[in-house]
Amino acid sequence: MLKPELQAKFLQNLNRKKKGDEGFTLIELLVVVIIIGVLAAIALPSLLGQVSKAKQAEAKQNLGTLNRSQQAFFLEYQNFASTVSQLQVGIKSQTDNYTYEMTGGGTAATVQNKAQAGKQALKSYYGVVGTAVGDVATSEALTLAIACEAPAPGTSAIQPSTSFTNCENDYKSLAR
Repeated sequence: MLKPELQAKFLQNLNRKKKGDEGFTLIELLVVVIIIGVLAAIALPSLLGQVSKAKQAEAKQNLGTLNRSQQAFFLEYQNFASTVSQLQVGIKSQTDNYTYEMTGGGTAATVQNKAQAGKQALKSYYGVVGTAVGDVATSEALTLAIACEAPAPGTSAIQPSTSFTNCENDYKSLAR
């Protein structure tokens, strides 16, 4: 055991060190704030790009669903649906990011499905579904589809083609 005088001095020494070591200096705090700022400046543009990609994924998914549903609708009724609700696939004709509509349909040879961007940062999409004669001997009709992506973001009106074999107007095919 230590003598009581030594114990008291030892405890006083420990107390003095604790009081002097409390908290962070201003420079330490500034360095941490600067590091966080640099990391945020690097990560923010990437994060914003991912948000746009996620919103565009909605349009790609819904357009693919509309194209496949049109093919199934044609198989059952020998004509194309002329409205989104007629397909009964649960896609709203208007969402926060896109407006979905169709042109053609009915007994027309092709139908154009459009996903029109509602915000400047998003790309628009269109799909075309049409029929082609498969086996000439049996006159069996095939349905073919294509989905195309706008070359740049924006809300300009889409004028899709009637070609279901290739994209037009600098649009890029979504076929893999």
